[in-house]
Amino acid sequence: MPSTIAVTGATGAVGGAVAHLLSEAGIAPRLVVRSPERAPSLPDAEVVQATYRDGAAAEAALAGVDVLFMVSASESSDRVDEHRSFIDAAARAGVQHVVYTSFLGAAPDAVFTLARDHWFTEEHLRASGMGHTILRDSFYLDFLPMLAGEDGVIRGPAGQGRLAAVAREDVARSAAVVLQDPAAHAGQTYEITGREALTVPEAIEVIREVTGRGLRYVDETVPEAYESRRVYGAPDWEVHAWVSTYTAIAQGQLATITDTVERLTGRPPLTLRELLSQSRAA
Repeated sequence: MPSTIAVTGATGAVGGAVAHLLSEAGIAPRLVVRSPERAPSLPDAEVVQATYRDGAAAEAALAGVDVLFMVSASESSDRVDEHRSFIDAAARAGVQHVVYTSFLGAAPDAVFTLARDHWFTEEHLRASGMGHTILRDSFYLDFLPMLAGEDGVIRGPAGQGRLAAVAREDVARSAAVVLQDPAAHAGQTYEITGREALTVPEAIEVIREVTGRGLRYVDETVPEAYESRRVYGAPDWEVHAWVSTYTAIAQGQLATITDTVERLTGRPPLTLRELLSQSRAA
């Protein structure tokens, strides 16, 4: 009997792409979403409403599901608690295998503070008794142009550190492969990266060449980075996350290049230039 595959985050970029890829492969996924009216319209797909915080609703939504694609929740001060609640609901519902989108270098002492959240989520998933595959995604390539403020400046203490960012499209393609044969990937932790590692100035130069945007980089000190972000009035945990994105780059924690995407999908991941060119041609 074919497995029932549930996809969370289907109203977002990665989850939505995974849902479409499964549909194209002839699989009708169950889409677990907060807002059913925003779910993609796919042939024979079932749409159910649940949130990570509501354990009872999540358990009901996952009843009869064999394989679950769990996109990490929106960043928040209690995201780990949300993740734990949802993982527990999945276990109670009888889910056999969870594919979770984590972050490259997840560890309890990771420089990028949000990577610590992913580590604790991974540990809870490992202890759940369910089969699992962890996709440790690098920073998303798609977000690089969005780092610039309204003044066209990317500010942060990244120095000359390198970043092997990965396109969301490549993350989705990798996840779709794993979801269709989870037993072949059981217990695996995959580092999902791009095929080049760029400094922030190098990335800006590519963006300039392809899009014509006049971006520039200001290499802040750490105190300057905190000061420049004070105007947003964000909570401390969020400001620490913003700044530590750059310090993680500076310290080389996001420079890792792997061939995981090509091994899983048979196609190399997109470079920044290829992604931007593809977007302009669309």
